Formats: sequence, C-alpha cells, structure tokens
Amino acid sequence: MDFRDRHVMITGGAGALGTAVVGALLAAGARCYVPYRREHEAAEFAIPADAAVTLIPAPSLADEKVVKELYAELPALWASIHIAGGFAFAPVTETSGELLRRQIDDNLVSCFLCCREAVAVMRRGGGGGRIVNVTARQALEPRIGAKMTAYTAAKAGVAALSAALGEEVAADGILVNAVAPSIMDTQANRRDMPKANHDGWPKVEEVAATILFLASPDNKVTRGAVVPVYGKS
Repeated sequence: MDFRDRHVMITGGAGALGTAVVGALLAAGARCYVPYRREHEAAEFAIPADAAVTLIPAPSLADEKVVKELYAELPALWASIHIAGGFAFAPVTETSGELLRRQIDDNLVSCFLCCREAVAVMRRGGGGGRIVNVTARQALEPRIGAKMTAYTAAKAGVAALSAALGEEVAADGILVNAVAPSIMDTQANRRDMPKANHDGWPKVEEVAATILFLASPDNKVTRGAVVPVYGKS
C-alpha cells in the first residue's frame, strides 16, 4: 500500500493501537498528524522524532471549536483515522449520568466531530478520501457489553455513524468504514487480565493492517462496513 505524498490524521495516535497505525503509515510513506491531549503524551510518544509526523495539541476532541481548529490547519487530507476514545467498566446502577456523558463524548461525539471536519476538508480538496473509525466488538455483539453498558452504547453509536456516513459521502469519493476489535494484545490488557488467553487476542499490528487497507487508495469499493477484527478470541 502506497501512501506517499498523502496526508493522514490519526486521533489516538499516541496509544498502543495508534502507535502501530502511525508506524505502518510512515513505512508506507504517509505524512501523519497526531493530536494529543496532555503534554506527557507528546513527551512519551513511542515513535522517534520524524519530519513526517506532526504532533498537535488538542485538549478535547469532544470540543467543537478544538476540532474545527485542528482540521482547519491541515493541508489536503487523504485519510482520517479515529482511534481516540475511552473505556469504562461499570454496572448500570453504578453508572452516573456524568460517566455516561463522558463515554458518549470520548467515543461518539469526538468521532462524529472528527468525521464531520474530515469530510469538509476532503470535499474542499475534491480528490475523495478515506475515513476509518474504531468501534468495538460490543457494538456488534451488545450482549457481551454487560457491566459496560455506557461504553457499549457509545461504541454502537460509532458503528451506526460509520454505516450512515459511508452512504452519505460515497458520491464524493469518500469511503467510510470502521473496525471492531475484540480485546487487543497490549501490555495494559495483559496486566489487567493476567489469566486470559493472550494468544487469542489480535495484535495491534494486525488490527493496524486492516485499518491501513481501509484507509488506503487500494480500497476502491468498501464503504459503510464495520469489520470485525477479533483474532482467535
């Protein structure tokens, strides 16, 4: 997949999956833009300083003004990949309205606003583009979202957004898709679930490979899909 001379936004690019996506994009020749919320995220960014990566402060991707300004500064944009989100494990009776709203903001509102601004930039460029969102297995299989209902509902919104938007902007040559990972093989997840079958979890590099294809010019026909990336789990 050839991303040479193509500009790509990656929200959540400093996280485990995001770092894998950014690394793969750089290897394919892309110019990457990675927003970060806190200074330590930029300081601890796992990819060495590279002229092809621009780190941009963005205190909240659920803030409309912040997102507008973030995308307004970009050059012609080929792809926008939305990994940023949040997770909360809480039974429904322990889920406050504040927690629910935070899950919706962190997952759905941020994704919606970034999609909206990406579409505007791509339409101005006139060359089409690609949008890839990250939802979760719970969005496709809500029953496994028990005791994380706020998170499940927010991620289900991301899945629905991806399918609806994929239809809305297809005529512009903008293909919108999403991936739905199960639990991924990260250090944090291994630490939190030491007795789980880690061998069955998809690797972040494997999930990144699916994202890269959907975001690439090689993807000429797939739109409105929510692609399961479960590995053997």
